[in-house]
Amino acid sequence: MKHVSILIPETAVIEAIADPRYLFTAVNEFLQASGKLPLFKVELVAMTREVKLNNNLFSVHADKLLHEIEHTDLIFVPAISGNVNYAMEANQELIPWMVKQHAKGAEVASLCLGAFLLASTGLLNGRKCSTHWLFANQFREMFPDVELVDGSIITDAQGLYSSGGANSYWNLLLYLVEKYTDRDTAILAAKYFAIDIDRESQLAFMMFQGQKGHEDAKIKKAQEFIDGNYQERITVDQLADMLALGRRSFERRFKSATKNTVIEYIQRVKIEAAKRSFESSRKNITEVMFDVGYTDTKSFRDVFKKITGLTPIEYRNKYHKAAPVLQV
Repeated sequence: MKHVSILIPETAVIEAIADPRYLFTAVNEFLQASGKLPLFKVELVAMTREVKLNNNLFSVHADKLLHEIEHTDLIFVPAISGNVNYAMEANQELIPWMVKQHAKGAEVASLCLGAFLLASTGLLNGRKCSTHWLFANQFREMFPDVELVDGSIITDAQGLYSSGGANSYWNLLLYLVEKYTDRDTAILAAKYFAIDIDRESQLAFMMFQGQKGHEDAKIKKAQEFIDGNYQERITVDQLADMLALGRRSFERRFKSATKNTVIEYIQRVKIEAAKRSFESSRKNITEVMFDVGYTDTKSFRDVFKKITGLTPIEYRNKYHKAAPVLQV
């Protein structure tokens, strides 16, 4: 039997505690219904016997305290909420415990912003990880030795797992169900919980925020110019000349400050504008393409799909709500 320990961190998102417990308990029932033995022993584990969440709105009772767990097979690190730095400080006691259990052979799976706690252990250094797209820049600043994978729903780094933003963790839960049981059981769970199995990317949900949380004034000036002139054809040389910098120096400073190359940043600003247009206007693909400064249909389509994971048509169909038809 696999021992599953679901941590209850301070400031945790309660759904990220309840959902893995519900899913793995349900899988046990699926297995028993098919004449098999239950596979998972699921326990809630915390630093204290009772953890209050959401400004004391919820109270979660732990099955076991950290020191009562001698060995476990799979640890879930639920999403945290509120101030990330506060959450990490409040949950310091969990860090050595996870390191100790991993050394004993336990696998560890972080859900959404639980990646911050998992990365704090140092176990992810030099390995891939995913988290909520909105906190990607903050994660990179705090954990430069971890390879954050933009847009990924799931990462599997030799028994260290992570999921993308919000409900993306359901795909990681299904991934682990399939790993520990079989494909048929995972499909049954996906149907039971109405989850789109095998979804691999959160790119379509990402909103580009501009990456301005740095102190390089000249690079911020370049970003502001790009943001305000995305309809135009902007070149690297043009921006470097505007800032009185050599091209190589400008490109190096831009990448260091924003974690994007200049070309990548320009593309992301243009595509973000195109996304907003598809969501809110009736313009066709060609009109939107010209509005954001592209003249080549294939180039626009390729860049759009690279950044969002969807073609322009797929994105428009997914997010544009047509006006209701009036009945007369």
